[in-house]
Parts: sequence; C-alpha cells; structure tokens
Amino acid sequence: MKLNELRPNAGGETRKRKRVGRGTSSGHGKTSGRGHDGQKARSGGGVRPGFEGGQMPLIRRIPKRGFTNIFAKEYAIINVEDLNRFEDNTVITPELLIAEGVIKRGRIKDGIKVLGDGDVSKKLTVKAHKFSKTAAEKIEAAGGKVEVI
Repeated sequence: MKLNELRPNAGGETRKRKRVGRGTSSGHGKTSGRGHDGQKARSGGGVRPGFEGGQMPLIRRIPKRGFTNIFAKEYAIINVEDLNRFEDNTVITPELLIAEGVIKRGRIKDGIKVLGDGDVSKKLTVKAHKFSKTAAEKIEAAGGKVEVI
C-alpha cells in the first residue's frame, strides 16, 4: 500500500477542501471567509494567545502558589509486575528495558525507579537507579537481586 492508495473506510466521511478566494459564486469569494476589514482579516493579524482585549487576562488574575524545583530528579517509573515478562535469571538493565519496549527512550531523564505495584514471580537481577522499599522486598523474596546503579 502506498500513500496515494489510502482511502477512508466505507461509509467514512470525506469532505472537500474549502477553496477560498475563487469568485463570489463559490460562497468563499471576496473576503474568503474572513469577514470585513477587522484585525483578524489582515495578513499576520490576530492577537497573541491569552489576550483578552485589554481586560486583565485570566492567567494574571488567578493567584500563583508554590514553585518548581529546577534541581528535582525525574525518574522513569516501572512496576515489579512489568518484570514478569523476562525469563528466570535475567539481568535487567535500563538498556534491556528500552530494547524490550518496557520504557520509551525519551522517558529516561535521570534514571529508572522500580516501584512495588503487583508481584514478581521470577528470579531476576534488577539494576536500576532507585527502588522503593516494597519493590526491593518483592524482588528479593522471589529469589532475585537488587542492584542500585
């Protein structure tokens, strides 16, 4: 199948493109659906996002609280139940998790954290940057090992 062979499903909606500026009888002639001579009718015209005509914008009216810690670490999260897909005695590393598609490449910013949701039934060696207490207990209870990178 090629791009030019793509068709909508039977009964699917197909609508013709609006051809503006093709004469008055087209229904989209003269001003091309832009109305008469306002700011939005002009080339490059319009207002910036959030502009409310001079009224104090909503984003400036509502109170601001808290702050964002620019030094906070952001971990990609995985649960112990997600590790059951691997065979016994597998050494699980961040590279393996990416290769298997358990974690997307762009999600790993500061490392991987393993959380304790679910159960693990395989004997695994897990190498990650952080572990929750319950995750470490569950992995070791199944006969596996926990290694902090």
